[in-house]
Amino acid sequence: MPADNQPVTTTYWAEYAWLDGTVEPGVALDVSADGRILAVGTGVTAPPPGAEPLRGLTIPGLANAHSHAFHRALRGTVQVGSGTFWTWRETMYQVASRLTPESYFALARAVYAEMALAGITCVGEFHYLHHDRDGRPYGDPNAMGGALIAAAAEAGIRLTLLDTCYLSSGFGREPERHQLRFSDGTAEAWAERAGRLRADEDGTVRLGAAVHSVRAVPARELGTVAQWAEERQAPLHVHLSEQPAENEACREAHGCTPTELLAEHGVTGPRTTAVHATHLTDGDIALLGGSSTGVCMCPTTERDLADGIGPAAAVRRAGSPLSLGSDSHAVIDLLEEARAMELDERLRTRSRGHWTAAQLLRAATEDGHRALGWPQTGRLEAGMLADFTTVALDSVRTAGPAARMATEAVLFAATAADVRHTVVNGTHVVRDGVHTTVPDVPGALADAIAAVHM
Repeated sequence: MPADNQPVTTTYWAEYAWLDGTVEPGVALDVSADGRILAVGTGVTAPPPGAEPLRGLTIPGLANAHSHAFHRALRGTVQVGSGTFWTWRETMYQVASRLTPESYFALARAVYAEMALAGITCVGEFHYLHHDRDGRPYGDPNAMGGALIAAAAEAGIRLTLLDTCYLSSGFGREPERHQLRFSDGTAEAWAERAGRLRADEDGTVRLGAAVHSVRAVPARELGTVAQWAEERQAPLHVHLSEQPAENEACREAHGCTPTELLAEHGVTGPRTTAVHATHLTDGDIALLGGSSTGVCMCPTTERDLADGIGPAAAVRRAGSPLSLGSDSHAVIDLLEEARAMELDERLRTRSRGHWTAAQLLRAATEDGHRALGWPQTGRLEAGMLADFTTVALDSVRTAGPAARMATEAVLFAATAADVRHTVVNGTHVVRDGVHTTVPDVPGALADAIAAVHM
């Protein structure tokens, strides 16, 4: 019996497990009824009686630190032809205009189930689709946020709902027609509505805040959002310097960079995560690192939209912890996001080895969970939440290397298609590559996306 005297309800036996940077063969994970790891046993050569076997490499669950669930409906359409971030945004607005609480629930449930199939056990949803298409609040002002909470619960993954303040279409400009449903009018009104959100009772949802961007939240309103997060000790996220045009407009309006503006108004700090941070000055990098502000890189979106390659290695050296997100969901594959961060840096610098496989895996697991307000998950050790995923070591992508190279095989070759099992809160959500509560995820995605495009 474990030291805390809690009864073991499930034992998972991992063929191989990633324990604090080391691959160990034959690991038993004892899990309690409340979804915590009670004990970790090594050198267990065969599954104990009654244990659930996990064949492959078991790693902590992956944390998707930046998601816009409704963007999944854009996959395969915005990749046609040429264009820029700004032309892509117009198509995104069209999809956003069609969503209702009911259709958003169906879409998000399917998207979050796709994430579970990809080994993601926790998602940070950067949520700004608040009201109806004319900007009027629903009868329940948090109907759209509630739909996302319900969708994550049915898909079986943890959710940090980053309720997003979005008030303007640019510096000194009112929201445009297609942005009306994003805006609460003022930061005070945003704070009042967001304060009425409630997390679920089973402990799989956390609430946080987000500043959409410095162009979408006037400088005088930034402090209100930061204070809301501070009072709740909640995560605070912000799109930062995704486009050079944002930097230029900020300098024209305020005489400083977006990073400097955020720092001036108390938005930066250890609980803050800057998303993208693609176009930073050296001074920006020092400000972010010096304040321990995290940075979430979204490489597949950044390259899909031709945004550029962010200075991930430089911000890490400056002191910013790194996390990863699939953002627009051009693909949903955190293993791809992790290796892309290294491979993109190789292209930019024409040198190799900026991160080890273990460092990339920590960004996709432990550091991602911390960015989302879940410090008690992201490691396979006693006392942590029982969230983990198992990646096949015998697929055409991963077969071959010795067990001691399993981390490298997974990080540099495996894809989401190689995920065999996903366990959240001690419960199998994906078993042998099949979602346990949404058995036909492709069908659910096809139906939900078709409904949005009707």
